Amino acid sequence: MSEPRWLDDTEAQAWRGHLRMSWLLDAAIARDLAREAGLSYPDYHVLAWLSEAPDRRMRMTELAAGMRWSKSRLSHQIARMEERGLVSRAGCPSDARGTFASLTPEGFAAIEQAAPGHVGSIRRNLLDLLTREQVETLAKITEAVVDHLAAGSAQCPTQLVENCLSAAETDPDNGAAGSLGRSASDRLGVVSAAGTRGSE
Repeated sequence: MSEPRWLDDTEAQAWRGHLRMSWLLDAAIARDLAREAGLSYPDYHVLAWLSEAPDRRMRMTELAAGMRWSKSRLSHQIARMEERGLVSRAGCPSDARGTFASLTPEGFAAIEQAAPGHVGSIRRNLLDLLTREQVETLAKITEAVVDHLAAGSAQCPTQLVENCLSAAETDPDNGAAGSLGRSASDRLGVVSAAGTRGSE
C-alpha cells in the first residue's frame, strides 16, 4: 500500500481554515436571514428554487433532486412552509402520483423582501473582506471543487449525500463530511438566483 499523502503545514492550514470559515460563515448568514427576514436557510432555498421555475412551481421529485434532498426531507419542509402560507401543494393532472410545489404570492413576497438583506449579509461577511482578485480566485476554486463533488455525488444515493450534509451542518470539525458543507445541497453556495438579483 502506498504511503498516505499527508498534508503539509500550508495545506493543513488551508483545510482547517476552510472548515472553520464554512461553519462560521453559514452560521452568520443563517442568523442574519432569520433575524432580518424570519426565514431559515431551507426556507430560503426552497423559495429561491420555486421563484426561478416556470409558473413558480416544480414537481416535488424534481425539486428534491435539484436540491439533493430526500423526498421525505423535502415533504416535511414543504409542509412546514405550507402552514405559513409560503408555498402550496397540488396534484399533477397528468400523473396521479405526482405532486407540484408552488410558490404562493406570500412566498414570492417573502423572498423578494429577504433577497436584498441576504445579499448584504453575504457581502458583509465574505465578499467585502476580499479584494477583487481574491474573489475571482475564490470563484475558480469553488468551481473546480464543486464540479468534482457534483460528478461524484451524482453517482451516490441521495440519502448518503444527505447524511453527510446533516453531519457537516451540526459538526464543523467533522472531517470528510465537513468537506461537503452546504454547497452540495443547493445551488453552489448560499445564494441562488433570487439572492443574486441585481448583484451581478
